Amino acid sequence: MLRGSSGGHGMTIGYITLGANDVEQALPFYDAVLGAIGYERGPLDGGWAFYGRGDAPGVGICRPFDGQAARGGNGVMIGFKADTQDQVTAAYDAALAQGGTDEGAPGFRPPEATSGFYGAYVRDAAGNKLCVYTTV
Repeated sequence: MLRGSSGGHGMTIGYITLGANDVEQALPFYDAVLGAIGYERGPLDGGWAFYGRGDAPGVGICRPFDGQAARGGNGVMIGFKADTQDQVTAAYDAALAQGGTDEGAPGFRPPEATSGFYGAYVRDAAGNKLCVYTTV
């Protein structure tokens, strides 16, 4: 049951939520990274920021509901699909410019490939690991 197999229907993710210890401080990072791939942020509402892009899954940024510190999950990574290699690079550069941590520069995976999966990896201030990728 690989490749989105769920009884003949692909799995659909409606939205994801990423924890931030200071939502307002996290907004420049996510405005830059998600903006580079076409997401727009709605108004801050009740401590939440929510981003959307057409039919793509939405992205919510908020403090954890349990009141504990936000921290990246070990082994958890969120992949955001870009349309082009230039968007992948722009999102990666934006993440680093906003204080993100490099987890893998833009390029093909595996590195010797010349087509297929092209991605970049970063972490935000709370340690959430993100991938921005496209396929070529």
